[in-house]
Amino acid sequence: MTVNTPALCFRSKKILAPMVRVGTLPMRLLALDFGADIVYCEELIDIKMVQCKRVVNEVLETVDFVAPNERVVFRTCVRERDCVVFQMGSADAERALAVAKLVEKDVAGIDVNMGCPKEYSTKGGMGAALLSDPDKIECILSTLVKGICKPVTCKIRILPSLEDTISLVKRIEKTGVAAIAVHGRKKEERPQHPVHCEVIKAISEAVSVPVVANGGSHDFIKEYTDIEDFQQATGASSVMIARAAMWNPSIFRREGLCPLKEVMQEYIKYAVRYDNHYTNTKYCLSFYIGNRNCHTGSDLFYEETTAILEAKKASLKAKTQDEDEQMEDTDVIKMAVRFDKREYPPQITPKMYLLEWCRKAKHPQPVYETVQRPLDKLFCSVVTVAEQKYRSTLWDKSKKLAEQAAAIVCLRTLGLPEGKLNEGENHLINKRKRENQEFLNNKEHEDDLLVEASHKRAHFTEGASDSSSSVVRR
Repeated sequence: MTVNTPALCFRSKKILAPMVRVGTLPMRLLALDFGADIVYCEELIDIKMVQCKRVVNEVLETVDFVAPNERVVFRTCVRERDCVVFQMGSADAERALAVAKLVEKDVAGIDVNMGCPKEYSTKGGMGAALLSDPDKIECILSTLVKGICKPVTCKIRILPSLEDTISLVKRIEKTGVAAIAVHGRKKEERPQHPVHCEVIKAISEAVSVPVVANGGSHDFIKEYTDIEDFQQATGASSVMIARAAMWNPSIFRREGLCPLKEVMQEYIKYAVRYDNHYTNTKYCLSFYIGNRNCHTGSDLFYEETTAILEAKKASLKAKTQDEDEQMEDTDVIKMAVRFDKREYPPQITPKMYLLEWCRKAKHPQPVYETVQRPLDKLFCSVVTVAEQKYRSTLWDKSKKLAEQAAAIVCLRTLGLPEGKLNEGENHLINKRKRENQEFLNNKEHEDDLLVEASHKRAHFTEGASDSSSSVVRR
């Protein structure tokens, strides 16, 4: 039976805004603990995300989106699955859709950043740069709304004129978005400039889709009760909080702010529990403590949590090894080898040597069965030759490398050459040279035949032409 997750509602919600380098998993979970209804991740650029691979991290119990350089670009967990909105930076509808489909089943909604004024975003035509291209905005949002099942939102800034701003939000509304978040400042304005509550209110009155007010931290929101005041001033459906939450995530706590020392302790627990990069952890903590030296007393927790995670990792590794042994056939011949292409001539591999030997010995060609281990995503291959199986006990980072290693085990067991540079004369190279020379000789012969045939046709044509001319002269 399929269980449908309720659609995310954007009315009467208190929301953690997307903040670069701040809105990582520890901050999002902390905001939820203190009472936030919805949390946005930091803006993640579509070009980076489309290169990522979705990996289930069994040790941390998270879903990680990992870049080719093994860096975790986005990490999430079950705790926030029904309330986290993935915000992306994009200027391309198809690429945005590809990213949305990649993360769709692990998040509650998708948001497109159309308000960030920073150069790293605008220079790629993303963020606030999109505000001057309504056609592209409409294309991106319409493509996402039609292409995925989760709600789609966007976050904008206000335009120089109220008329243009209203015109833009009405056009956005027609794409079918679930909500529009509005930072009540123009793209050239900064936090010290007053937030334009009247503009957000005019937007709220002009559209029927929920409007989420953002930008009130500097002028309005100092504690929980101020959130409602900002909502009333803007007439918005919900409120999105950035800086006030960055300074103290307990701004979402109905009972009032918690002491920063307690907030920091809870943040560090999440940072350790979910292996948050230490530079990001330090960056986020700097907003809590400012220039003050605040001892959190979390050293013992760090040591205990690290020990638990290491024990869990070891347990999972042992379990995986046990499963590997149970899955293996007892008649598999094993050897600890790896394939290093630097030890072989260009375009010559152990698999080629094994295939050549099977042909000469009149055996069926080798059959490779390759599996990937869930824990670390490494590969192992078993090759069957003449009804005997061979494999390397070492796991490799790619399917191709694992198959080459299995071929090496087979060749070494049978006492056959594998084509390494230090084996002396390489008969496969000589064979290829002979085949290439034969090909060239055959081609030259074919070219000669073509030239000869061409001469004959020319001679025949000339003779026919002369005969025709003589007939005409008669």
